[in-house]
Amino acid sequence: MDLLKIDKINSTVNGSVQITGSKSETNRLLVLQQFYPNLKIENVSNSDDSKLMQKALESTSNEINIGHAGTAMRFLTAYFSVKENSEIILTGSHRMKDRPIKILVDALTSLGADIQYLEKEGFPPLKISGKKLEKGIVEIDGNISSQYISALLLIAPTLKNGLQLIFKGEVTSVPYIKMTLKLLDSVGITHRWVGKTITVSPKRKISNKIIEVESDWSSASYYYSLCALSPNSEITLSNYRKNSLQGDSILVTLYDRLGVETIFEDNKILLKNKNIQINRGLNLNLKSAPDIAQTIVVTCFGLGVECNIKGLHTLKIKETDRLVALKNELEKLGGEIEITNESLHLKRSGIINENVSVSTYDDHRMAMAFAPLALKVPIQIEDANVVSKSYPTFWEDFKKITH
Repeated sequence: MDLLKIDKINSTVNGSVQITGSKSETNRLLVLQQFYPNLKIENVSNSDDSKLMQKALESTSNEINIGHAGTAMRFLTAYFSVKENSEIILTGSHRMKDRPIKILVDALTSLGADIQYLEKEGFPPLKISGKKLEKGIVEIDGNISSQYISALLLIAPTLKNGLQLIFKGEVTSVPYIKMTLKLLDSVGITHRWVGKTITVSPKRKISNKIIEVESDWSSASYYYSLCALSPNSEITLSNYRKNSLQGDSILVTLYDRLGVETIFEDNKILLKNKNIQINRGLNLNLKSAPDIAQTIVVTCFGLGVECNIKGLHTLKIKETDRLVALKNELEKLGGEIEITNESLHLKRSGIINENVSVSTYDDHRMAMAFAPLALKVPIQIEDANVVSKSYPTFWEDFKKITH
């Protein structure tokens, strides 16, 4: 599916959708399952990223290509560093070779890991010779992608004396770090986070354990957007919990300000459009949930309200430079948007250009974030299959509740 043309949706959005397990939780648990084979995982994500992760962890090849999967690159770099008597080359797509990994590699080598850059210093591909890491103290900047930090925490219980991870500076993306720690806790690994130090105790074996992965909140964001842009709409999503480990569950409070009520009932959420006029713009700091920025900006554009969002510094090193991508595509649609290295300002706009072809930049979230605008105008999505990275059945589910 190269170009998807979506006619203007004239019906009210109604229906139920079962969303696959969280990619973030699944990928963390898949690593832990390698260390603790008696861990059973249910409701595993069917995303490309998680399938790649499973395939890489089970591979007997000495070269692994993880494509665009950033989480897999970070987690596998740490995992293969501690897989004794193994030697692999870890590579990825052209874009992946431009995504920095030096901070994580430096942290791992300070623990004794044997990692070499095969092309450009500080970037994949990497040659990793797995070995027993003797050291147990590492310092790392807190103001970086939480995936670097989670990668270290996931291997921490396998280290001889566990790990003492000391943060330098302010810590961002705290919810994703807390998710990793809660998953460690769920399999019986003890840890403490005091001030700027996380200490994880070593653990050689765990008791038999079954963990059901909660559905993905990032994927729920597109239905929040549909609900906000469709008066009288009601959408039921499963399988969600009020006490979620996922930082993107902040959608509940953010979209309440954009006219969507969330009702929790029996492991499901019911989204209801409150049918109120939204006049006030949004001022947000999304440093703890940057993955939902694209969806929120497009929702605000569709509602004709302004928004100011800070805390977006990690968006520049995602599948694409998401800030530049948002600016390019919203301007094609008639929006006015200003960006810096870590923020954006969308001006109030009453015009949406029709039949615009939205470029997706190899970025799944670009495709899904812009789709709800079909409630306002006919729109075209380029390279629509890119959604498979996190949500392979998105277009089927989208069609089901918009027709």
